[in-house]
Amino acid sequence: MPLATLEGITTNYVVQGAGPHLLMFAPGGFDATVARWSAGGVWKEMDAINALSRHFTVIAYDRRESGSSGGRVERLTWEAYARQAKLLLDHLRVGQAYLVGGCMGASVALAAAARYPAMCRALLLHWPVGGYRWMQKGRGAFNRHMDFVRVNGLAAVAARAASEKKNFWLDPESGPWASVIAADAGFAGQYVKQEVRQYLRIVAASRDALFSDTMPSGATGEELMAMNLPALILPGADASHATSAAWALRELMPMAELWEVLPPHQNGQNVLERMLEFRRAAEQAAQTA
Repeated sequence: MPLATLEGITTNYVVQGAGPHLLMFAPGGFDATVARWSAGGVWKEMDAINALSRHFTVIAYDRRESGSSGGRVERLTWEAYARQAKLLLDHLRVGQAYLVGGCMGASVALAAAARYPAMCRALLLHWPVGGYRWMQKGRGAFNRHMDFVRVNGLAAVAARAASEKKNFWLDPESGPWASVIAADAGFAGQYVKQEVRQYLRIVAASRDALFSDTMPSGATGEELMAMNLPALILPGADASHATSAAWALRELMPMAELWEVLPPHQNGQNVLERMLEFRRAAEQAAQTA
């Protein structure tokens, strides 16, 4: 797959298909990679990239600090994640796209739509994250990493990331930069030289920026209420993908519709059909506006 360097961060991406552009924000929490679109659930059943590329020009990528993309030790925010997406579209000279996000990718899609509305034709949000248990899971992962750093130091983090080769979700002690440490010896060498107290401040600030409350992640209530974009919300129903998060988005977003089909009744076929139905309706509405 090709690589783009976006403000100093390498981004691994793929472009496939024909038709209107569809920018894909991967599911998988802090393992948001192209491979996650075929790793499990409805996306595996659908064979998402291949299926959607029959109807769209799909653009899928590894989010920064995930997979084969790079990263940078700095305060991690929804805005930073959204900026990577905007820079990738600029790199590809794509002015506007549909945005589809799964899981935490739905949050990045919301952040991108809030900050760069001109780049968004419509939003498709599958299993948006939010709720108390989601907040606790995210804050807990950051706290475990900080506790490990305080006791063992940054060299131990780097050694653990290199040996375990697991993402932050699977091994919180390795931290949010684990995949970059494991893949890039130069990055790892600079990582261990940081001043620990300043590093811990960055990690705490990242935790508080990404997991500040129980609202759906990615955009504030005020940003959601100002989001005049067609949106389709496909709800989840578990600890991370609280059904209440989907309902909150439906309540706040002026042009959103909620598909009232819950797991396990969602599958690769009916999710694909519902997404394509939404696209047809959005395009018809745009033509008559």
